[in-house]
Amino acid sequence: MNGIELIAQERQRQIEGEGWTPEHDDQHDDGEMAQAAIAYVLDEMYGGLAQDTEAFAWFPWELRWWKPKDRISNLVRAGALIAAEIDRLQRKDKTG
Repeated sequence: MNGIELIAQERQRQIEGEGWTPEHDDQHDDGEMAQAAIAYVLDEMYGGLAQDTEAFAWFPWELRWWKPKDRISNLVRAGALIAAEIDRLQRKDKTG
C-alpha cells in the first residue's frame, strides 16, 4: 500500500478498533489531535527517542495512549490524526 492508503487504513482502525468516532473527535477542540500528530512525527525524526526529548511533551493525552512504533507506523499514525483533525475542523465550519 502507498502512504495515502496506509493513512486511510489507520484512520479506519482508529474509528472501528478504538472507537474514535467523529463525535468523539469533536470533543478534542483544542488542537489535541494535531499535537498528537506532532509527537509521532517528532518521535520518527528522533529515531524513537521522543520519550527522552522535548518531543514527547507534545503528546496531549495520558501516557497509556502513547504507542510509538517504527518510523513508518509513526508517520501513518500522524497522518491519520491530521486527517481526523481536518475532518473535525470541516465539521465545525459547517455547523458554525
